[in-house]
Amino acid sequence: MKWNSRIRCALACLAFTAVFSGFSFRLIYLQMIKHDEYAGLAAEKHVYKQIIYAERGAIFDANNEVLAHNVPVETVVADATHLNNLDAIVDLVGDELKISARELAAKLRGDRRYIVIKREVPKALAAVLREKLRARNLRGIYFEHDATRIYPNGSMLCHVIGFTDFDHRGIQGVEASMEEYLHGQDGYRYIEHNCAGQEIVLYRGQERAPRNGYQVHLTVDLNLQNIVENEIDSAMREYTPQKATIILMRPQTGEILAMANRPNFDLNLRADAKPEQMKNRAIIDMMEPGSTFKIVTAAAALNERTVRPDSMIFCENGVWNFGGSALHDHRPFGELSVQDILVKSSNIGAAKLACSVGEQKFYEYIRRFGFGERTGIELPGEISGLIRPPQSWSKISITRIPMGHEIGVTPLQMTVAMAAIANGGKLITPRMVKSITSDDGKTLSSLSPVVLRQAISPQTARQIGDALRGVVSDRGTAAAAAVPGFTIAGKTGTAQKVDPKGGYEKGKYVVSFSGYLPADHPEFVGLVVLDDAHTNKPELNYGGLVAGPIFSRVAEQAARYLDLQPHEEIRKALPVERVALTNVPPR
Repeated sequence: MKWNSRIRCALACLAFTAVFSGFSFRLIYLQMIKHDEYAGLAAEKHVYKQIIYAERGAIFDANNEVLAHNVPVETVVADATHLNNLDAIVDLVGDELKISARELAAKLRGDRRYIVIKREVPKALAAVLREKLRARNLRGIYFEHDATRIYPNGSMLCHVIGFTDFDHRGIQGVEASMEEYLHGQDGYRYIEHNCAGQEIVLYRGQERAPRNGYQVHLTVDLNLQNIVENEIDSAMREYTPQKATIILMRPQTGEILAMANRPNFDLNLRADAKPEQMKNRAIIDMMEPGSTFKIVTAAAALNERTVRPDSMIFCENGVWNFGGSALHDHRPFGELSVQDILVKSSNIGAAKLACSVGEQKFYEYIRRFGFGERTGIELPGEISGLIRPPQSWSKISITRIPMGHEIGVTPLQMTVAMAAIANGGKLITPRMVKSITSDDGKTLSSLSPVVLRQAISPQTARQIGDALRGVVSDRGTAAAAAVPGFTIAGKTGTAQKVDPKGGYEKGKYVVSFSGYLPADHPEFVGLVVLDDAHTNKPELNYGGLVAGPIFSRVAEQAARYLDLQPHEEIRKALPVERVALTNVPPR
């Protein structure tokens, strides 16, 4: 009997030991082996990671005028696990945010926990909604701080600035090319809620503060841009071209002072913009430059010393048969000096200058001026143009390329080439970004001119510049481009429009003028391009008559704004009214 009692006591002890051991092992299993898994499940129910978005950096012009900045807004979100009265929430939130009850209910009844109800809600409206939710004791709706991108100048500089998407990522223009600087670094915060959906601040988890984006300062001067925008709008009204581009550039530094294209769009209404309106044609459109390209031809011949500025070239009295094809001038010329080939814009003269250099050497000069490669400007989407090597030329290419046919260039490439004439022969990289600064004003990066190479000698550049002064005179092709009080150097261009199906479109032209002032110490280079301008008479559709006057108006206002002093002798010599055009200028 006594033995049986001991056995029962021992068995009871073993049973208790087994039970407590089981609980112990279970406790160890849950707290050590399964800890991470169950902690994760608990965190999923009560804790979530909130992204703290960095504020995107602002964009300024050269004078610190704001071009793009942020306005605080709020994003209304829902946590589906905390919604306590779905029907009442749908009615209230839908009414305040102007969302249909059916659409909102479908969102909130989905299988997602974190639901974005509406973005870019004004802070005042968010405050009203927050108070009404609190008054009705409705839970599960939260408000996250955000910002919307605002462009104060609407369509001005739209192709340069670009815009952002809903995730605050740059899509076009500087917004895209400077994304790594503008975006900043997002932070985060782990938030824990109680069963009522209220944040438990004491249990707030790991947190990292955001780093706001840097400020980007452009080389563009908004005052000069305004001049250009007004004149390009006037040109669109007067000539109704299919496309148009105007560029102003500082030749010594490569700074782009203004850049405008048409068609354009409002950056604040970009959802309504058509694809054709959103193209930055200054860097992505390819055109045959026409006679503006003759500066490259003449520069090659002069730099190679196959001719001198006063060398006489026989221009065949208007028709030259070469390679089985006739090349025509706009009117008959006999003997012309190299200078006058540019002044009179002789196609035959330019062709003979290229022949004196030879195909391979002429091609090398085309590449020296930057054609066939991207300029390197800080804008996305730039193309390199189309320059074929000599082995792909036809028998007559050596006579057609010198006058700007059989090649494709961008307006910016043509501006950079003219800048090389203006600055003493240096091919310089155009720049759109002047500096990058932190939000506390510290400069992180600043513009410094980048000279790619010496395309031609300073002497050759000076000789070409002297000839281009004659172009903007009563004996040249661009008398209408003159600016009272200033010597202007420039070149006209009139190229028949290329048909994408092959050949040329009859009666359609790309007219242009590229020039700089003052001619003796240039402050800016300008380019005006109109694609398929419409004039009252076909014989008026020339670069000198259409693009030249536009350049004149832009340059005159720009010179006044930059406080450039007119040359006293020129000012006295010029009449009050502009010189009347009695002769139709050549192409």
